[in-house]
Amino acid sequence: MKALILSGGKGKRLRPLTYTGAKQLVPIANQPILWYGIEAIAAAGITDIGIIINPETGEEIEAKTGNGDRFGVTITYLLQANPDGLAHAVKTAQPFLGESPFLLYLGDNLIEADLRLVLDEFTVNQFDALTLLAPIANPSAYGVADLDAEGRLIRFVEKPAVPPSNLALVGIYCFSAAVHAAIATLRPSARGELEITEAIQALIDAGKAVEARHLAGWWIDTGKKDDLLEANRIVLDDRLHPQNLGDVDKQSRIIGRVGIGAGTQVTNCTIRGPVVIGENCRLENCYVGPYSSIGNQVTLIDVDLEYSVVLQGATVIHIHQRIIDSVIGQRAYICSAPPRPKAMRFMIGDDCQIELCH
Repeated sequence: MKALILSGGKGKRLRPLTYTGAKQLVPIANQPILWYGIEAIAAAGITDIGIIINPETGEEIEAKTGNGDRFGVTITYLLQANPDGLAHAVKTAQPFLGESPFLLYLGDNLIEADLRLVLDEFTVNQFDALTLLAPIANPSAYGVADLDAEGRLIRFVEKPAVPPSNLALVGIYCFSAAVHAAIATLRPSARGELEITEAIQALIDAGKAVEARHLAGWWIDTGKKDDLLEANRIVLDDRLHPQNLGDVDKQSRIIGRVGIGAGTQVTNCTIRGPVVIGENCRLENCYVGPYSSIGNQVTLIDVDLEYSVVLQGATVIHIHQRIIDSVIGQRAYICSAPPRPKAMRFMIGDDCQIELCH
């Protein structure tokens, strides 16, 4: 059994963060999103993993993630020159996959489910495709399952204007080698892509063994800011192990589960967990509230912040209103303005979003 992780998307919904980096490397609890998927696949016993990359961010992903040694797997990087759909990515990877059954995993997804249970059912029953479904509020943004009155799978529809159900395809699939022949029959959709839902439909129409199961547990597609923050909250709740490898002075208060990296200095601060703080940070006169992740080499001075993600190298100083529900990018600089003239001053890149309180 092999695995194929799709990490070639451009992350338009997370701009401007993804103008300068891959969306799959945006950190959740100070670890790249992509790595959670690799860890889950390795825990399920798959050690031969292909990762689809694109020409713009592929080198960054390969440099950051490496050859798989840190995860106990072997990683092969596969270049998809153009983002022509999920099925096109599988077609690109066919020489790597060969005749092996495989797990297809979207690199910006996080799930609670144990992949071993999914793989065991797929393998024991010798399915040609096994998909996972989850109820969702906005099914028009996803591939959607159409079930009959008995709950049996009839078809899949990609991003329908009128969804036949609220059951979206989770970004994790199991396939036999039969999917390659199905993909070979596809033509580009109205979106100009080879759709994985149409490949699954071709398998259904050909009488292949295709099944869908309801996902047990949570699933998050981290493609938008609010979803990224929610994923950060869940991971901090589930996986954070408190430790202090930094220097915390006697005036500071550490409450609850807090992780502090080596070389970080905390002076006269209150930190209320769950919170993770990276290495070589400087925090002075701050309140850092629950569900916050602070990356490496971040400076926070005279700041109140909670339920936020601050990326590596950012600086936030002398902000006198609490910062919440925020994602602050790498090397960003936020400070208070001089008292005169009383005005706001901005230098804002494309696709930024700023909310000001009166």
